[in-house]
Amino acid sequence: MTIRATLRALALSSAAALTLAACQQQEAAPTQTAESTPATAEAGQAQMAPAFTLVDAEGVQRSLADFRGRTVVLEWTNDGCPYVQKHYTGAMQALQRQATADGVVWLTIISSSPGTQGHVEGADARGWKDRFEAGFTHLLLDPSGEVGKLYDAKTTPDMRIIDPEGRLVFVGGIDDRPTNKVEDLDGATNYVSAALADMKAGRPVQTAYATPYGCAIKYPETVGT
Repeated sequence: MTIRATLRALALSSAAALTLAACQQQEAAPTQTAESTPATAEAGQAQMAPAFTLVDAEGVQRSLADFRGRTVVLEWTNDGCPYVQKHYTGAMQALQRQATADGVVWLTIISSSPGTQGHVEGADARGWKDRFEAGFTHLLLDPSGEVGKLYDAKTTPDMRIIDPEGRLVFVGGIDDRPTNKVEDLDGATNYVSAALADMKAGRPVQTAYATPYGCAIKYPETVGT
């Protein structure tokens, strides 16, 4: 099974619980439970991360292959999404800074198509990191949505962790509180933080898949749906 097929199977298996919120303020989504799957429960069984190249906010091409040998986090974002705004009250930036201090490469990706919520280019893209006091390594622009679809990313936020050998060891939602309420950050289990801690300690990632939640990514073919 290809990695895309595996990710699609994971997404389909959780479709009943998936929250694809429209990007307006909404009521809290139902609580969801993280799942471990055979395909990603152990690093030795994980699928290889698909190769990609994107241009960053500074206009420099960045390829996943550039970071081979290092742990890489992929984060899909959209600054107009209330679920993203919840995490960018400080928690996401703190996690980014902690991860990069440990040598992790953190790639934040914007797959919003031109003219849709979250899409940025030019000076807006270059100023994104300062505006949010973010701690990511690079902001990557994916206006065609090609890379987002390659990774079957569906929401913002939606997270992936790739180990130094290029294997996907975590896929899905950032935590176990699928709401846009800032107060729900307290006491939440952050699966990305936990997975990075597992990897740093040399342990298998205990939770390899969590149902993603947030706003639907604004791919060209899904705008208005």
